[in-house]
Amino acid sequence: MIVPYSFAHDADSRKALLETVVIEERLDHQLPLDLAFTDESGTRVPLRHYFDGRPVLLAFVYFDCPQLCPLVLEGLARSLRVLRLAGADYRVLAVSIDPAEKPALAGQKKAALRPTGEWHFLTGTAEAIAALTDAAGFRYRARAVDGKTEFMHAANTTVITPSGRISRYFSSIDFPPKDLRLALIEASGNRIGSPLDRLLMLCYRYDPAQGRYTLAILSVLRLAAVATVAGIAIIIGILLLRERQRRAHSASRSESSV
Repeated sequence: MIVPYSFAHDADSRKALLETVVIEERLDHQLPLDLAFTDESGTRVPLRHYFDGRPVLLAFVYFDCPQLCPLVLEGLARSLRVLRLAGADYRVLAVSIDPAEKPALAGQKKAALRPTGEWHFLTGTAEAIAALTDAAGFRYRARAVDGKTEFMHAANTTVITPSGRISRYFSSIDFPPKDLRLALIEASGNRIGSPLDRLLMLCYRYDPAQGRYTLAILSVLRLAAVATVAGIAIIIGILLLRERQRRAHSASRSESSV
């Protein structure tokens, strides 16, 4: 778990805080999409507005964060730039956990990040933030540091299905493009991506212990067996066709000689 350095005062306080700063994975849990948040332009929008058939990447951050949150957003933006998915295939929601933050700051942070694809930087009331983070299993703590409120939290990005159900969690500032791509394709119900991506989904399985997609050996062996049988059938077909052509050619020569 990655935590902001500013909270690392002594061992006892760190241990006590870390016990309350966790991500309780709630796979397949439905998010409350009727909650309303305000986007970077100042428009108040229900979460349901962002779920229109595309998977959603949801990151809980706060825009005045001095350390961890920029690393999460930059890492996510960097990985998304190298994916072969179109930006229109998914959405990214960066939701502030600080109810004191306003749309103007959200707009500044979005402009500074310059992300590709469709990103929305959202702020909300304390009640809306609490309801959404609770549904996602995201636990964090606020603390006054040098007259400012800072938040202790884990690095997080949650992959959400088009219907608003939790599909996968990323608890890191590093997003392997392959894992991110497969997670989005899986969350979409295979409605995005290429035929090759659908084949890869048969070969890779999500390993919750490692928090990433790993090669599924049995699936690979099955596909290899099918490919081998298909290859043998093609070779036999070619040989039979050639034999028929040879016989037809021989019969034709025999008739000509008569």
